[in-house]
Amino acid sequence: MNKNNYSYIGIAFIILVFGIIFIPKIVNRISSNDIIREDSRSKKVSTTVSDSNELVYLIINGEPKKVAPFSFTNQDGKIISNKDFEGKVYLVEFFFTTCPTICPRMNKNLVDIQNNFPDNNDFGIASFTINPENDTPDVLKEYANRYGVTNPNWHFLTGDKDAIYNLANTGFNLYAEQVEGAPGGFEHSGNFALIDKEGFIRSRKDDFGNPKIYYKGIISETEKYDEEGEEEEISMLKEDILKLLKSN
Repeated sequence: MNKNNYSYIGIAFIILVFGIIFIPKIVNRISSNDIIREDSRSKKVSTTVSDSNELVYLIINGEPKKVAPFSFTNQDGKIISNKDFEGKVYLVEFFFTTCPTICPRMNKNLVDIQNNFPDNNDFGIASFTINPENDTPDVLKEYANRYGVTNPNWHFLTGDKDAIYNLANTGFNLYAEQVEGAPGGFEHSGNFALIDKEGFIRSRKDDFGNPKIYYKGIISETEKYDEEGEEEEISMLKEDILKLLKSN
């Protein structure tokens, strides 16, 4: 018998041993439901939660910061207040429909997040316009349709300008201002605030152990980094939304 025949016999023997030892174990895992879909594909942010990233409260004067009461009109002409978001995890942004710079990117990222939690009635978004003179409910309705908004808990809100700016700058400390000469006539933060089911602002800690407070809303998950090397936080935000949705 030549060397090739010995090689074939050796390979066949290894395959036989593998089948005897491992195939019964695999069958047993399947019958015990130990093998799930995540075994055969990489885990996505939308289905996993990392316990290593604790979500903390923003503490002001020794107390966890809660969303200030608000009441505005949404794209359907309905009055929506902070009470409509009670029991829901939701995001907050400040934007305007004629924004030529960061708003389109922010809202595309919010649509991506919306699509990550389809048919979840415990998740919502509050988008406050900082140009209420232009952004009427009809304008906001057209804008929502154009971006593919499907979540019934995503409310585009308009109303008294002073109340909106007070909510942005004092209630959330998310900068918003009408600025002559600025693109579109306004300047505002490109960050999102994450609110838990009880109405408290939540976030991860930074590398120094302090609350990050807000999440970058401009860089998409697919971009990963912007031109200045800043890393995206949409994937992080998806995971943290899921963590709050799963909490009691």
